Amino acid sequence: MRARLLKLTPLLLLLLALPAAARAPQRVGNGNGGVGLKRIGGFDHPTYITGAPGYPKLLFVTEQPGRVKVINRGHKQRRSFLNITGRVNYDAAERGLLSIAFPPDYRRSGLFYVYYTANNGDIHVDEYHSAGPTRAAPGSRRTVIDIPHRQFANHNGGQLQFRGHLLYFGTGDGGSGGDPPDNAQNKHVLLGKLLRIDPRNPRGRRSYRIPRSNPFVGRRGRDEIFSYGLRNPFRFSFDTVTARRPRIVIADVGQNQFEEVDYEKLGVASGANFGWNGFEGFSKFEAPYPRHTQKPILAYSHSRSGGCAVIGGYVVGDRRLRSLYKRYIYSDNCDGTLRSFVPRLSGARGDKPLGLTVSAPTSFGEDNGGRLYVCSLDGPVYRFVPR
Repeated sequence: MRARLLKLTPLLLLLLALPAAARAPQRVGNGNGGVGLKRIGGFDHPTYITGAPGYPKLLFVTEQPGRVKVINRGHKQRRSFLNITGRVNYDAAERGLLSIAFPPDYRRSGLFYVYYTANNGDIHVDEYHSAGPTRAAPGSRRTVIDIPHRQFANHNGGQLQFRGHLLYFGTGDGGSGGDPPDNAQNKHVLLGKLLRIDPRNPRGRRSYRIPRSNPFVGRRGRDEIFSYGLRNPFRFSFDTVTARRPRIVIADVGQNQFEEVDYEKLGVASGANFGWNGFEGFSKFEAPYPRHTQKPILAYSHSRSGGCAVIGGYVVGDRRLRSLYKRYIYSDNCDGTLRSFVPRLSGARGDKPLGLTVSAPTSFGEDNGGRLYVCSLDGPVYRFVPR
């Protein structure tokens, strides 16, 4: 069919003659900025979505009861990639299978990692082998790390992220309220921390290796610790879009009043104390108040639209989402309003709603091409699309 010709009115001719900067200002992703959501499938309590290096047509979705599903060329596969429901403590609250991560050499090595709460309540990171692009080898399981977490059911952390071959993951402070054992400030326990390990080629009794550059190697504190003083860093990500060197964005779930987002250069975050339980957001929570803490770039109160748990996302690198490009997107599990701001080390700029909501969001995700997704605990998974 012949393409429809564009009628060049005098006004349109004038606009085309102007340089881009002189035209109408680009609208920000606040509901009027050309951003929409496209449903790509329904799942059983989806908690995370990501792509895998070397497989651009595949997406992997973790389901809280313990399954990993595959979306192949836009179609959800009936067969699970991995099913570990018998190993997972799933209580429809904060426990379950919470994320999956693929190292950069996944296509060659076939290794991948899952983060879940085990039947006894402990936090587990396990390694598996793939048996093909769309199925894993369930008998290949190797426990990488087991972190005791049996006293309380909440604050389990849940995020895995690779940076090169190093695996980062965030753990909650152990649960209850107010961190009664002061785990987050205790550098001799692994709860309330951001941890960094090398899961490849373990040596000796350990099932992983410690990077020599970790901040507490040779000092007081566990060698696995990268940062501490966190309450429940359920979601975090790396910003490789806005600066030459990567920065880290940690969405740390708050107590009763404030949710916070921390943003630091990766080198500054190494060994950093993010303040919990001395501080909640910018406010003092419980003495003694630690000195030399990293302050959040954004904190919001629970009174804002009834929020209860920040769900951190990504600094958007998809240029197709022009009004969101280089903005950090996030939400709240209770509120569901999708919001974004420009991340700066000095503070968040231009925090605005997108005009879109998702019921009970659990996570954002990215595929190999940088396209952005969001999961709803109620079942749907959406992709962000320009409109």
